Amino acid sequence: MFAALGRLTSRHPWLVIASWVVLAVAVVSLAPALETTQEEEEFLPDHYESVQAYQIQEENFPGATTPAALIVFQREDGEPLTEDDQSTINGIAEKLGPELGDETFVQQVVTVSPDGQPNVSEDGQVQIGIVGLAEGATGYDPQAFDDAKAMREDLADLTEGTDLTAQTTGSVPQGLDSQESGDRALAIVGIATVVLIVGLLAIIFRSVIICLMPIVVVTIVSMIATGLIGWANDIFDLKADSSIETILVVVLYGIGTDYILFFLFRYRERLRKGEDTRASVVHALERAGEAIASAGGAVIVAFLALLLSSLGIFKAIGPALAIAVGVTLLAALTLVPAIVTVLGRALFWPSKNWKVEPTGARFAKVGDALGRRPGVFAGVSGGILAVLAVFAFTFNPSFDFNSSLPDDVESTEGLTTFQAHFAAGAAEPVPVLLRSEDGQIDQADLDAFGAALQEADGVAQVYPGQLSEDGTVAQVSIVLDSDPVSDEALNDVKGPIRDAAHAAAPDGTEAFVGGTPGIFADLQAAMVRDYKVVFPVAALLIMLILAVLLRSLVAPLYLMAAVGLSFAATLGATVIAFQFVGGDSGLIFMLPIYIYLFVTALGTDYNILMIARLREEAREGREPRPAAAEAVKHAGPTIAAAGVILSGTFASLMLSGNSLMMSMGFALSFGIFIAAFVMAMFLTPGLTAIIGHAAWWPGHQDRQAPQELADVSAESEAPVG
Repeated sequence: MFAALGRLTSRHPWLVIASWVVLAVAVVSLAPALETTQEEEEFLPDHYESVQAYQIQEENFPGATTPAALIVFQREDGEPLTEDDQSTINGIAEKLGPELGDETFVQQVVTVSPDGQPNVSEDGQVQIGIVGLAEGATGYDPQAFDDAKAMREDLADLTEGTDLTAQTTGSVPQGLDSQESGDRALAIVGIATVVLIVGLLAIIFRSVIICLMPIVVVTIVSMIATGLIGWANDIFDLKADSSIETILVVVLYGIGTDYILFFLFRYRERLRKGEDTRASVVHALERAGEAIASAGGAVIVAFLALLLSSLGIFKAIGPALAIAVGVTLLAALTLVPAIVTVLGRALFWPSKNWKVEPTGARFAKVGDALGRRPGVFAGVSGGILAVLAVFAFTFNPSFDFNSSLPDDVESTEGLTTFQAHFAAGAAEPVPVLLRSEDGQIDQADLDAFGAALQEADGVAQVYPGQLSEDGTVAQVSIVLDSDPVSDEALNDVKGPIRDAAHAAAPDGTEAFVGGTPGIFADLQAAMVRDYKVVFPVAALLIMLILAVLLRSLVAPLYLMAAVGLSFAATLGATVIAFQFVGGDSGLIFMLPIYIYLFVTALGTDYNILMIARLREEAREGREPRPAAAEAVKHAGPTIAAAGVILSGTFASLMLSGNSLMMSMGFALSFGIFIAAFVMAMFLTPGLTAIIGHAAWWPGHQDRQAPQELADVSAESEAPVG
């Protein structure tokens, strides 16, 4: 199959290249833009309590949803606010509301609390203005971010000439800063990724053209993949997280370069035997095509397993990454061979080193040592991974997306100022909705309900309840003892506060606790469910691919066990780096899913490449231990080069300045590194050598058919040149 594909692409290379270019132009011209969201409630299904609370609140109290923004006023000299200062603040609030409300998300700016008192801190140094969303507006669309930027400019003008400063924070300003931070991160990561890949390829091949090939190929693939993802999101109403664009850049460059390397190493190896360009392309695709297709298939099915997630963020990002890898895989099997055919031996210009067979002394020594003592290599490498894996049990999930913002953006500085002067939970009162199923809610029952909430652990204050226009729905806002995005708030809401609200709901009514901590509590429950569903399904699908590739039921078992150990070790190392050394209270909740999918899927790539080469060596008549030694000698350089490039590509995420991306970059980089240099290089060949012929049961793929053996013998005796 792959030989036939190689013959087709090598005979008609210009047609293949033209087809890809035409497809890219068509997709860019016709596909919708890739849109993302930062609204956590959009990630959850409708049956979760926090989503139901949000929907009830939006329908019955449209102006009382979570504040779109907080304006934090204080004096430049840090002294308490005077009466004149407060009067000036009230004037600024009036000008921002009526004058801008028709054109922006701003409905009004409220500078007093629900009990009518000024929103001034106890020390008198800070006053806040609460900005609610206008009816029909959303806090996470591009227009809202433009409005937030305009509001900051207006505030700068309105405070000029006064003794006051104003900072904006809250959901919309944080979304604006996150978007701008993401744009900077995307640019930094993109540049760093390209520079890294070009530099490493220059060291490996010393070829200008090979350095440029991933850029050309990935540019075409990116155009097509982004358009197809946009179509998929539109058709299936998928909500992609705002980090998807940055992750796509890394995935496309990293995986694309890996697959190009898998092909080029085989192509160069064949050229050295004296074959012409077309014959070498066919041979390279025949030998590397199966490994590339199997590796790509493992990555795709692992990502598609996210469709089983209950969270919208993963349901969107799974297909998105699967589409990107699918297009990359097709390009590696068609576009890359076509380009190589057109360029011929000029591909390696200006270097002549491709003609010289490397001694491979370093990998030959490692391979020989592993062949002699496979148990030592397997035991040491497995032991290192096991020690790191222990720390995975101390992983503490964080559900605060905004914590990933840099410290120097205005929304973070404003929130820091606010929390220094107000109660931790005052930034975002938690809404509790009471809905009647059989009539209007009695005011006395509502007062009693509020009193019961006041007694719940974690509640600092309860504001008077509000009734909807028809009296069938009531809203009670509560202030928590702790920061609404903290672990304490999450635990209080999912435990004593929800228990108290449900128990105190009058007969004929139902209570719903929402707000940010309610969303986080439901995200936590959804994640626990997803861990139990997505992980096993992804592992099973990858095992099936390995079983089909290797015609074995034994090898997939220990290969997936090795990958699982690498996953746990990666999570453990990340916990050590960020929670123990870095002092973070927790890591973003979706990190284990990303680690599992990337390390499982991409780590399996290297396992496939090593085990395929090991099988090839065994088929030439070598016993298990010598076959493992030869596999490390020949596949080791490819895996090392690919591992360094992909690990370095993911490491570029650490330059983003965003703590979410930094932790993800470290985890994925470390995970790929140990997948290449510990698991695939030592653990997998060591275990295969120990298990011996039984590793290939029942297909016995380490034994070559007589006709294949005769072909290999004839090929080895044929003159070269």
